[in-house]
Amino acid sequence: MKKLISGAVVALTALVGAEASATNYTLWIHGRNSATTKPGNYSDFSYWGPSSASAGVNKKAVNWNGTQRVSVENYRIRDALDCYCTGNNWCYIAVHSAGNLQIGYALSMYGGSQRYKKNASPNSNGACGNLDGTTQTGWNIKWVNVASGAAGGSELADVGEWLASDPLTSDLVTTTARALYNHNTTRSKWFYMFAGANGTFYSGILSGQDDEAVAYHSTGGVSGSSGGSYCNPGDWFCGGTLNTGTQACSDGKAKWSYHTVELRDDGEDYDHYTDGNWSGIVGPVRADVVKYAY
Repeated sequence: MKKLISGAVVALTALVGAEASATNYTLWIHGRNSATTKPGNYSDFSYWGPSSASAGVNKKAVNWNGTQRVSVENYRIRDALDCYCTGNNWCYIAVHSAGNLQIGYALSMYGGSQRYKKNASPNSNGACGNLDGTTQTGWNIKWVNVASGAAGGSELADVGEWLASDPLTSDLVTTTARALYNHNTTRSKWFYMFAGANGTFYSGILSGQDDEAVAYHSTGGVSGSSGGSYCNPGDWFCGGTLNTGTQACSDGKAKWSYHTVELRDDGEDYDHYTDGNWSGIVGPVRADVVKYAY
């Protein structure tokens, strides 16, 4: 219902008249990768899948160097938000894995700052020119869809299972990710969490239910300074159940503010990986975006 209302508000804004020149965009922020996508190129959807796939109104790929620390590359996300989510323009946001850290960091650290309204015409580096020299507070964002969010970190980073020395892996340590910024500060933007549970190979390392890369404590937006063991209902070998919606977990641990579990993978159908074809937990996120981002 919240998304239907949000969509209606955006649609009404777009119909105010030609004078307003309002445009809606859908920004896709990827997670950890080997930097094969070109940062600043908003047309390169190779991380996700075929660019011909429907993925929300006026879709844009927000590419960044997915091996570097969040703080170092976050300007790429802010450039995109400035370009497409200021002035009369509004954005829907979809993120995957460490992209959750990127949008969370941007909103918490910079979402209350003054942003120049931009002209939505990016240069080769992904930055846009000023529209009229005026500013606004933060960005015009309706909601954020999160596929396998890694804002709570991953135990794979904790134990070095990825065998990677890239800087981003250091940010993905559970205690580090959770201390990187105030996860409760979303500037009142709702984060809709989609949590996959088709985890097999790494199940002995990740806590509770997982999608082979990130566990429910992170993908479900569960609060706290460290992770916990959460599963689907009826699993006897977990510390608690990840409840849907904004309801706290069965052990009483709350979710971060403005975080709600939209999809809990009770059927254990979705893993972490896009496979270059909008696959895994990204699949239901894309379907949701196609339905509500217009």
